[in-house]
This record gives sequence, C-alpha cells and structure tokens, in this order.
Amino acid sequence: MSIVTISRGTFSGGKMLAECLAERLGFRCIDRDVIVERAAASGVSQEELRDALQKPPSFLERFQHKKYMYLALIQAALAEEVRTGRVVYHGNAGHLLLAGGNPVLRVRIIAPLEFRLKMAQDRLKFSRNEALAYIEKMDEHRRKWTHYLYGVDWGDPTLYDLVLNLEHISVEEACNVLVATVRERCFTLTPQCQVRMNDLAIASRVRANLALNPPTSGLEVEVTATEGRVRIRGRLAGLEQLEEVRRVATNSRGVVEVNLQELSLTAHS
Repeated sequence: MSIVTISRGTFSGGKMLAECLAERLGFRCIDRDVIVERAAASGVSQEELRDALQKPPSFLERFQHKKYMYLALIQAALAEEVRTGRVVYHGNAGHLLLAGGNPVLRVRIIAPLEFRLKMAQDRLKFSRNEALAYIEKMDEHRRKWTHYLYGVDWGDPTLYDLVLNLEHISVEEACNVLVATVRERCFTLTPQCQVRMNDLAIASRVRANLALNPPTSGLEVEVTATEGRVRIRGRLAGLEQLEEVRRVATNSRGVVEVNLQELSLTAHS
C-alpha cells in the first residue's frame, strides 16, 4: 500500500516507468494534470495552476501571495489523492509536497542525453537542435521552480531514496528494481503511517481552505495535524481574523480540535 513519487527531467522515461510500475503493482498512476484538475475544483483557474507548476519563478514573483495559495491548493489536492496509498505519482516535486507523509518512496530517474533527444524527436517531431533546446529549457524551468519554492537543488540525490540511471538498464529493468523495493516492509503503509498521511491531508486541507476563504485569504500560515488535532502558526492582521481562522479550521473535514495559541498579531508602526 505504498506511495511512489517519480521525479524526472523532460523525456527521461519517468512517465513510462510510472506506468510500468503502476501496472505491475496494481496501483493507480497519476500525473500533474490529475492534481491540477482536482485543485481547480475549488474554483481556481486550471491554466493559472499549470503556469504555477510549469513556468520559472518570474511568473510567481509577480504575485507573491499567489505562490502560497497555489502551493496550498496543489499540496492539498495531491495529499488527498494519494492518502490511501497504492499510487504512483509522476509530476513536479511530489517528494517535497508530501514531506512528512510516510511512507513515500522517492525516486529520481535520469537518462543519457541521447536517450532523451531521441524521445523528444520521436514524440514532438523536432529536429535534434530543437529537441536539445526544448529539453534544456524545460530542465532549467524545473531547477528554478524547485529552488525558488523550496530552496533545494532539484538534482540533489539526498532528496531521494533511489536514483536510477537508464544509461545501462532499460525502463523494464528499472521497473523490476522498484517493484522489489516497494514490496519491502519498509515501504508498507502501516496503520501508523496511514495516520501520518491522513494528518498531512488534513493539515493541507485546512491551509487550502484558509487560502480560499476571503477573510483569511491574505494569511500565510503553517498548519500541522496530529491525529486530527490541528495547530496553526503565523501572524494575523487583526483580531477579527482569529475567529474566522477558528471557524474555517474547525469546519474542515477530519479536524477534531484546533489550537490557535501560536497565532500572533502583526505589529503596526
């Protein structure tokens, strides 16, 4: 009952690997589009959400608070989509968005440039030079996006449990490695791990609900949950927001208790 996230560069074989793994294990295979569609159900534009996931920092730098809102919605959608396990997600920063929701097997797939160029040329009917320019552009977008939002290097191997290189092994062989790993006990969704994943989904849901609620939409808060008991940290613009935060959090699905003791008022000069 594991959750697998697959990070990959453009045309590195990540989609093929995710589909192979999901089929072999009987898991669902989901991508960015599934998450965007779920997040947009709250009334946010799918186009803007896709832009937030695909475009480099300059897009979000123009709308600083939208960065927070979009991440809150995307994380809530992803956490809800995967919380019961048996799923393979291949898309932007799944391993970062699901941090704290164990057990998540975090996989990075890399491939030689020639492999990637051939895939780009076959799929997009590009010339070699066009394919190279496209791959370099998309990889740079992903690097900038991850560093801007999380302050980490997208290619840092310490962010992953496994890094698989397709230089000397096939997608099928890489799939065999992952099937064997997922079936190990260390990546089984135990009852204790299910509680942690549920708590991640609850905390993400509360943060998204606060971002969508007009009286609290300007807040940027940290939300954590422990067995449904929610703790919210951050700063309020005024006391009138306190009860609104309490109302939104209390009415969020799965919340059994709300602690607002670590909310404080913004000092005004």
